[in-house]
Amino acid sequence: QVQLVESGGGLVQAGGSLRLSCVASGNIFSWNTMGWYRRAPGKQRELVASISSGGTTTTYADSVKGRFTISRDNAKNRVYLEMNSLNSEDTAVYYCNKVPSRVSDYWGQGTQVTVSS
Repeated sequence: QVQLVESGGGLVQAGGSLRLSCVASGNIFSWNTMGWYRRAPGKQRELVASISSGGTTTTYADSVKGRFTISRDNAKNRVYLEMNSLNSEDTAVYYCNKVPSRVSDYWGQGTQVTVSS
């Protein structure tokens, strides 16, 4: 069964922090680079961070570099996103999925992150 469940979002003041968590079914998680995507109001979904299957290689969008940290726990099929120094530009629905992913792939519900200024 395909499963992607994101959690940990919420309302936070600018400068604050949040930690997102995602649990993925094995057929999505295993052996795949995983990533966190986000879709801000009126914008297309973008990849903000990715992590290789072994967790040794991470990449970040320029807009979050130095503020966000992605990690994974392969024993638990989980991916995490630690977000610090949040600003209003980070307001979006955040999703996890394999990298790359297409619009037509299965996507979870996502978790809403709202940063108030």
